[in-house]
Amino acid sequence: MSFARLPEARGASLAQVALAWLLAKRPDIVPIPGVKRRRTMSDSIAAADIALDAEELGRLDAIGKPAGLRYPEAMLAAVNI
Repeated sequence: MSFARLPEARGASLAQVALAWLLAKRPDIVPIPGVKRRRTMSDSIAAADIALDAEELGRLDAIGKPAGLRYPEAMLAAVNI
């Protein structure tokens, strides 16, 4: 199954799968997703009930790691990171 089909196969949204992956990888992190609507908030909360199996986690991990800085150098310097 391709990555693109994973959310559909799980009956979940892409955002839910992303949050479930983060929770599985780093249980010490509490993600704070952006919430514009009540429906979006409910969708994000439901991600905590998704338990990805080892094969699914492996496929998500294989996608790769983020590269580059989150913010431009000048902005990072302003916050002493």
